[in-house]
Parts: sequence; structure tokens; C-alpha cells
Amino acid sequence: MTYTPIKVLHFICSTGFYGAEKWILALANNSDPTLVTSELVVTKERENQDLQLVRDFNALGMTSHEVKMSGRFDPRAIKTLVKLIKDQQIDILHSHGYKSDILGIIAAKVAGIKCITTPHGFEKTNDRKLEMFIAAGCRTFKYFDYTVPLSRELYADVQKYNVPDEKIVYIRNGVDLKDIAYRKPAENPVVRADNEPLNLPEKKTIGFIGQMIDRKNVSHLLDVFDKLASENSGLELVLLGDGISRAKFEEYADTLSSRDKISFLGFQTDPLSYLKTFDLFVMCSTLEGIPRCLMESMAMGVPVAAYDIAGVNQLLEHNKTGLLATLNNKNELYDCCKKLLWDEKLANEISAAAAAHINDKFSARRMAVEYTELYQQLLNRVPIAA
Repeated sequence: MTYTPIKVLHFICSTGFYGAEKWILALANNSDPTLVTSELVVTKERENQDLQLVRDFNALGMTSHEVKMSGRFDPRAIKTLVKLIKDQQIDILHSHGYKSDILGIIAAKVAGIKCITTPHGFEKTNDRKLEMFIAAGCRTFKYFDYTVPLSRELYADVQKYNVPDEKIVYIRNGVDLKDIAYRKPAENPVVRADNEPLNLPEKKTIGFIGQMIDRKNVSHLLDVFDKLASENSGLELVLLGDGISRAKFEEYADTLSSRDKISFLGFQTDPLSYLKTFDLFVMCSTLEGIPRCLMESMAMGVPVAAYDIAGVNQLLEHNKTGLLATLNNKNELYDCCKKLLWDEKLANEISAAAAAHINDKFSARRMAVEYTELYQQLLNRVPIAA
């Protein structure tokens, strides 16, 4: 028996290379090509738009397309998208993001194909016009065949938009483990007493990877690092990522006494090469889904300290797979960082447990199997004779 592969077209209005973009790559890279053929379409909206997702998708040997769009919302893109769906004989449109949801649901209905959406998080903004677009995107959920949130918290958020329960399917987020090598802990870990002087010679790196936007709360990380660095001359902070708040965070970092030990490296095409050099990964976000960078850190064996918020606490169990601090309590976060930096035995134990947890519960391979089953269910596909 064999199957006719289902042709899935992933649609995203990409503004960078962040969680949603990496998620699409992870799903496509881990799907069985004999069951699902993945294609990608992105909107091309401005001259300086960096479509790293397209380059990486093509590098996997899969087909991508671009739809030109003028401004934040261009109805003409719908006509182009409908033609693409028909020309490529797409079976299912899989949409990602408020703008692609608005355009995608219309195109899918016009083209007469099935469609699903995966919400990757709900952005908070002070831009009234943008807020209206996001709300409009969320109101399209009930028109998709399925809305598939990545976390239990996002599931509850989707329900607020009057989506029937039978149209909501929860598939837990996953991270592509193919390129992530577990970093074995150092032998003979050092355990230092709480009152031991911190001004030690060895170099240690605290790291962050993510968008430079307000909800990432990077200023809290800077404050915590400044306190740690004042007690240890061997510490450095490396931050990867770009965004509208980067300049503000850099200006704030310049006011700190530890400014010479802080490096903003911007967007990097190979963040994993930096991640493996971190001694500690810190996340201070006020709002997340299930963060991919956190899963990657855990899978690699880099210990993690973070604020205890929904989504993050599905990955981190305090004192088992990471250390958690109360949201916005910088003193608690400082204590968590200090423990993981100075008690290497504890850090090794937590890192090993975290890697096992990600491999068991949050692999993209598991996620891809569940999505394939959903696609098959949606099309009522059954095996056919070879």
C-alpha cells in the first residue's frame, strides 16, 4: 500500500527569522515526504525585507514562492495566491500569523481547498491600527477548518474568539533536533558555597536569543547581568536578535557599569553556533507561547533561568529542568542565575533532565507525525494500492 502525498502550502507574512519561521522549517524538515509535500509562500513587502526563511526552506530541497504586496494589506495578493494554489495543485493551505490568516482564509475559500491556521502567539502593541489588524486576523479563526494552537494557553486564547471546540486541535510545539547536539557537561563540576567570593578568573557567558521587542523584557536581563558582573569580572553577556526595541535596549546598556561586557550581535543566521558557547540562557519575557529558543537551549544542554510565565512553565519545572523566578522579580532571577553559574553540579543535573524532557515531549518529529495525521483526517485520505 502507498499514499498520495498531501500538498501543503505554508503561508506567512514574514518580518524576520523568529519562532514562527523556525517552526515552519522544523515541521517541513521532519515531515515524511511520502505522506506530505511541503511548499512555502511568503509575502514580499519591501526592498530590504530579509527572507532568511526562503533561503533555508530552499536549502532543504523544497519549493518556495513569493507574493508581492504593497503596504500592510494588499487585496491584490489574494488573486495571486489563488492562482498559485491552483497552479501548484495545493490540497491544504496552512497559515501562520494575523495577516496571512486574513489573506489566506479568503484565498483558500475562493480556491476551494481546505485550510488550517497555527497561532504562534498574540502580540501586544500600542499601535491602534496594528491592534485592529491583529484582532481582525484572530476573528478569522472560526472560518478555518482547524485552528491548531501550540500551547494550552494559546488554546484558551483561541476559544475567546468563538471558535467551535470541534475546530480547535491542540498539537504541542516541537523543536527540530536534527542539528542540535547535546553538550556534555564538564567533568568534576565545581560546587561553590553561597558565601564564596564571586570574583573568579574563569570566563562565563550568559546568553539571550530572541526578538528585541518590549515583551522580551531585555532591560531586566541587563539589570540582573549588571549585578552579577559587578561581583565577577569573568562574566559576559551576549544578545542575539533584532527588533524595534533594540536601539532602546542598547542605549540603556550603555548606562550600566558592565557596558563593556555586553554585546548586541543582532540577527544571526546560525544562532546554534553561539548557543553552544553559552554557560547560561536567560529569558525575561512577560508573554510567550512555548519559546523555540528555550527548547533549543534545553535540548543542547545549556541551563536556563527564566521568569515563571505561561508557556515557559510548560518547559521548565523549577529545580528539575530549569530555575524559575516570579515574573518581574529581578532579585529572584539574580539568585537563579547565580545558582546555575556557581553550582556546576546542579547546572549539569538540570541540563541533563531538560534535554531528556525536550527529546521526549517536544521533538519536531513527534509534532510532524501529529500534523500529518491531522492533514489526512482533513482530506479523509486513505491508503491506495501501489
